[in-house]
Amino acid sequence: MAWKQTAKYVIALMLPVLLLPAVALAAQSSSSNYQVNEVFFGSGGELNACSTSYCSKQSAGDLAVGSTASNSYRAQAGFNTDRSPYIEFTVNNTNINLGTLTATSTRTATASFTVKAYLAHGYNVTNASDPPSNNGYTMQALTIPTASSVGTEQFGMNLVANTIPSTFGADPTYTPDNSFSFGQVAPDYSSTNLFKYLKDDTVAFSSASTSDTTYTVSYLFNISHVTPGGNYTLRHVLVATGTY
Repeated sequence: MAWKQTAKYVIALMLPVLLLPAVALAAQSSSSNYQVNEVFFGSGGELNACSTSYCSKQSAGDLAVGSTASNSYRAQAGFNTDRSPYIEFTVNNTNINLGTLTATSTRTATASFTVKAYLAHGYNVTNASDPPSNNGYTMQALTIPTASSVGTEQFGMNLVANTIPSTFGADPTYTPDNSFSFGQVAPDYSSTNLFKYLKDDTVAFSSASTSDTTYTVSYLFNISHVTPGGNYTLRHVLVATGTY
């Protein structure tokens, strides 16, 4: 019997963004006649400096920039701030074809995605897909962090750099750096050379407003001599939900 097993992986994007009304999230100074949408202390600036072709935001002499927070409140300092909260989720590569799997070797693959959240208390990224399947048969997924074992049917992932069975994957990267970006890998997916895959697991998160964090998903595939042959497909859906 010829063994030919291929897997095509699609990182499919879902964005159930929780956006409450902005007025409930960004308190403003107002009376029955007037409202101050943003308060600024500094030399000056302009939020919409526009020509017929271009627009820019300008500021001079900001006394403070960046975010500050307590247990009850959060503020974004600086002239060029936006009072509208949002979450942004970008998938950086969307199709992976593994070719043919065999019971005598391990196959790996990677994909990446980027998340940021503004005026938020953070976000969670959840795994929303079943493992790879083939005509009703579902590949055995790792339900706890587990090392690779050649010849044993295994499917798992983590979000860090690995050295076994080869050097692949990467730790999260931060834009512009980790003083502005605060994304973290969930504990069960943060151990080098250990892999897990469980639907509805949180795989990454942030506990504060954050700039871009780019995560690399490292996939691990092993099959046994009794794994059914055929074409295995995974449509991997990751759900990013902001907390406000």
